[in-house]
Amino acid sequence: PITWQVLENIIAKERPDALLPTMGGQTALNCALDLAKHGVLEKYGVQLIGASKEAIDKAEDREKFKAAMSRIGLGSARSGIAHTLEEAHKAQAEVGFPCIIRPSFTLGGTGGGIAYNKDEFDEICKRGLASSPTHELLIEESLLGWKEFEMEVVRDRKDNCIIVCSIENLDPMGVHTGDSITVAPAQTLTDKEYQIMRDASIAVLREIGVDTGGSNVQFAISPKDGRMIVIEMNPRVSRSSALASKATGFPIAKIAAKLAVGYTLDELANDITGGATPASFEPTIDYVVTKVPRFAFEKFKQADDRLTTQMKSVGEVMAIGRTFQESLQKALRGLEVGVDGFNLKSVDPDKIGDELAYPRAERLWYVADAFGIGMSLEELHGYTKIDPWFLAQIQEIVQLELAVEKRTLEALTKDEFRELKRKGFADRRLAHLLKRSEDDVRARRHALGLRPVYKRVDTCAAEFSTQTAYLYSTYEEECEARPTDRKKVMVLGGGPNRIGQGIEFDYCCVHASMALREDGFETIMVNCNPETVSTDYDTSDRLYFEPLTLEDVLEIVHVEKPWGVIVQFGGQTPLKLARDLERNGVPIIGTSPDMIDMAEDRERFQQMLHRLGLKQPPNRTARTEEAAIAAAGEIGYPLVVRPSYVLGGRAMEIVHEQRELERYMREAVKVSNDSPVLLDRFLNDAIEVDVDAVSDGRRVVIGGIMEHIEQAGVHSGD
Repeated sequence: PITWQVLENIIAKERPDALLPTMGGQTALNCALDLAKHGVLEKYGVQLIGASKEAIDKAEDREKFKAAMSRIGLGSARSGIAHTLEEAHKAQAEVGFPCIIRPSFTLGGTGGGIAYNKDEFDEICKRGLASSPTHELLIEESLLGWKEFEMEVVRDRKDNCIIVCSIENLDPMGVHTGDSITVAPAQTLTDKEYQIMRDASIAVLREIGVDTGGSNVQFAISPKDGRMIVIEMNPRVSRSSALASKATGFPIAKIAAKLAVGYTLDELANDITGGATPASFEPTIDYVVTKVPRFAFEKFKQADDRLTTQMKSVGEVMAIGRTFQESLQKALRGLEVGVDGFNLKSVDPDKIGDELAYPRAERLWYVADAFGIGMSLEELHGYTKIDPWFLAQIQEIVQLELAVEKRTLEALTKDEFRELKRKGFADRRLAHLLKRSEDDVRARRHALGLRPVYKRVDTCAAEFSTQTAYLYSTYEEECEARPTDRKKVMVLGGGPNRIGQGIEFDYCCVHASMALREDGFETIMVNCNPETVSTDYDTSDRLYFEPLTLEDVLEIVHVEKPWGVIVQFGGQTPLKLARDLERNGVPIIGTSPDMIDMAEDRERFQQMLHRLGLKQPPNRTARTEEAAIAAAGEIGYPLVVRPSYVLGGRAMEIVHEQRELERYMREAVKVSNDSPVLLDRFLNDAIEVDVDAVSDGRRVVIGGIMEHIEQAGVHSGD
């Protein structure tokens, strides 16, 4: 465990020369401060590298940070500090409502929130005081509706500073940056504003005293008068650093580690350009990167799904395109939430108004729906405070959709079709608009000779040539993929993290890639999750940063012509594609799509067990509510009900009576893509065991057996 007492024992035993606390997020920073406070570092002569105790203190302690900012002439929000409820009320009187409460030394906005009235204020303050290790709160004026920007800055011990990347939040202030849709590079700043912000972020690093490594500085700009203030800075690598690294191909954490031990930026080579440029060369971006968060509110029906200063998303997807529209639409289809773009959510003006006024997980789709029912850009800006430039981009997509709906597939000319693809429209979305099948649209597109080309992420906007194959698709003329003719295997990743499908699948993909490389194959990774190791450009020979949809994967297969494609390591995501890929002639190696289907389809699985003479709890499958109620009568309650093809027990429930079953069948059949629901007798007090095995088709080796402490009925992941 990462606690200072445990670390003291390790330090006493290992006697390290230095401690690097800037890589492990907030936990690591707080722990390093504890070690310093208790004199452990002094006692064993351990040097704190990356960021000094003073720097961490100055950046994380809200009061000291504010004082430091005013010393270098940068504004911050009007605010007061409180250690008790009385002090909090005093501070609030000065800043008014709504106000923002931020506890010190917490991560992801934990314990904080936005209060609109006294009751909410008291509730959030009590929670905040409890969650801050120093029992300290910052009460600050609300900046709701201000534009939010971040700068990723890297500095070395000789005071060389570079900006790796500027990031703009599409959602205005008031939504935690981890829950915002973010775009890199920033889109709505004038050059002058950008230069002022660039200078300010470097000044912040110097003042705080971050000697080496990466930091992230967050700014807010008032759309009314352009007043710029500094919100906060993280004296460590943050979630945004991981995003900036993937967005630019500049490995921030790797460089930061080298700077911490004393290298300078000009001494380090840039891997991607093969050393043609040093690390002190600021990355140039000739594309647009969009990150969209993935939420899991469908698993927590009662949770408050309003987005605030406390982070609620569980994962994210990133997409790269040549325009903002292309990059945004690619990200939306990569989310795997059952949309291929701006799918319709509602046409009811009241419902749309509600959804726009308060940011929730699906606000972006309601913005599109509002344009669809004829709301003006000014009205929408009034509701959402999203910058008019972003709104205009979405409005244009909606207008194109309305125009396409009036056409037929055959009537679309090659130029019109190309224009739609350049704006990021998926074949499936076009099929829906034209009321045709996805296969029809794809066949027509290929008949017109339209296929994507692949561009490289090279940190230098193609000024130098690169050997690194870090690729994204777009509809332009020149293709930079240059595939080899080696024997190659393609691994499909797991897409965005969500509850039940996260980093453990990425671990499998990375190890699969390593094993295949050892055996002399060229490895190709396809994934769209910026939080993973599989999307590092040096994990596999070639990386395609693309959504995991049938269309995107087929196009990559067409260019690369792999010897085999592996779908079994990315969790549920690639499994859902397996059947369609095989139908389109893609060579799938490993577990065959038919066997995947045999295991996933409840009826086929039941028949197989029956054939093998293995026992199963009494069960039935049903496709309608009537059939389910009849089946329940035959096997008796309590029942476990679950649909086919789901991961992490999504939509799986234990029902005790007919009324619950009726509700379940009404709500859950949405989940099950025309496949049946399985009803199992629930075994009370049963012991649940997991067996992991590997087979080469003849021999089976058991890797391990695990017994669950909880009774059957608690998901194995919990």
